Amino acid sequence: MDGPTAEVAFVVDGDFDGQDFFLPRYPSGMILTNIESVPGSEILEHYGLVQGSTIRAKHIGKDFLAGLKNIVGGELHSYTELLQESRSEALNRMEAQAEELGANAVLNIRFATSSVASGASEILCYGTAVRVGR
Repeated sequence: MDGPTAEVAFVVDGDFDGQDFFLPRYPSGMILTNIESVPGSEILEHYGLVQGSTIRAKHIGKDFLAGLKNIVGGELHSYTELLQESRSEALNRMEAQAEELGANAVLNIRFATSSVASGASEILCYGTAVRVGR
């Protein structure tokens, strides 16, 4: 998943003084957000925690070059790329699990990382699967 492709306007009244609130919607139609609700919508169904994870490692050649870069300083581009790919894969897996449950949104999304072996890291993405409506 490359990210949101369109914005969907929700008209919000009350605390937002009736201004439009734009929320990204992903190609699948799933609403993914790190906040606890979708402005202008109410939670109709709660499906619980969903998660996706991946464990990744770079090959020895890139690991060696990153070690050299570490000596002189600067961004480790191969690791930046690895983490971006890993976050995307974990997010896709979490979204697929939410879709299987019948959710159309995942709220309160968080990422966590841990080292599971020398040179390998796990990226975990988790959130609350819900069905929202107006």
